[in-house]
Amino acid sequence: MGFIDEIKARAKADIKTIVLPETEDERTYKAAEQILKEGIAKLILVGKKEDVEKNKGTYDISGAEIVDPATNEKTDSYIAKLVELRQKKGMTEDQARELLLTNYLYYGVMMVKMGDADGMVSGACHSTADTLRPCLQILKTKPGTKLVSAFFLMVVPDCDMGANGTFIFADSGLEQNPDPEKLANIAISSAESFQTLTGKEPIVAMLSHSTKGSAKHPDVDKVVEATKLAKELAPDLKLDGELQLDAAIVPEVGASKAPGSPVAGYANVLVFPDLDAGNIGYKLVQRLGKAEAYGPLTQGIAAPVNDLSRGCSAEDIVGVVAITSVQAQAQ
Repeated sequence: MGFIDEIKARAKADIKTIVLPETEDERTYKAAEQILKEGIAKLILVGKKEDVEKNKGTYDISGAEIVDPATNEKTDSYIAKLVELRQKKGMTEDQARELLLTNYLYYGVMMVKMGDADGMVSGACHSTADTLRPCLQILKTKPGTKLVSAFFLMVVPDCDMGANGTFIFADSGLEQNPDPEKLANIAISSAESFQTLTGKEPIVAMLSHSTKGSAKHPDVDKVVEATKLAKELAPDLKLDGELQLDAAIVPEVGASKAPGSPVAGYANVLVFPDLDAGNIGYKLVQRLGKAEAYGPLTQGIAAPVNDLSRGCSAEDIVGVVAITSVQAQAQ
């Protein structure tokens, strides 16, 4: 089986309930039909029933639960909880009601918060900021985690590097220019995500334009410091840096540029020094290497909520729902 087929099989083994709030988008319905047909997850679609009926077209979503915030009996309890969570920010009952009745992303996150769903997938027609804002306000960070970050799970065809062509690229979707402490936390969270999603040992490379002092620059110093902090925080983790990309994933180059490194040449978790590098890197591999790119997936949130690229296909949504289900199993 390919990687995403393995993820789907794991999702089917312990079915979770995932919210899809973007009921204005045709891709949601196409994905929902496939998810339900394959038995990957239970689905909740948020929206007015007449709008869902109109927008679904010919797609069969009869197995999904349709929740209309205006008529759902649990809406009042969601409003009360949202006021409780945001009262220090001045949230009133009227404001909470208006927000939940008009912004289905907030409603979906409240369903996760209240235990009525295990996770949410959004972003096909909303920005990353729109998707993550309610998560940060309502779900907060996972205990023991200081930072919410984002990664792409990359599956490169006909590739013997990484974990048979499977990699995590982080942060490729959220943290613009992380300082050494943030970069260290991104590395540790990404290693945990790799273990959860692949079941294989993470091997983490802290990437730079320098390998082991080959260049001198403040940008290199940041990665060196982040590597030191990450090793202190997770001493048992296979992690090293600073490494250039070729030294991180090509065994011969790694042996030449970083002899003795436990990571060089064999990395499967690639931690980029900033969002520019991470975002450009994943898009290059996706477009030129014909890789499957799933994400941006989030890590560090108290419950699994994942973003989608606005250019995603329905098949991408199916894959991210399966990934979200597996993350929910690990919660």
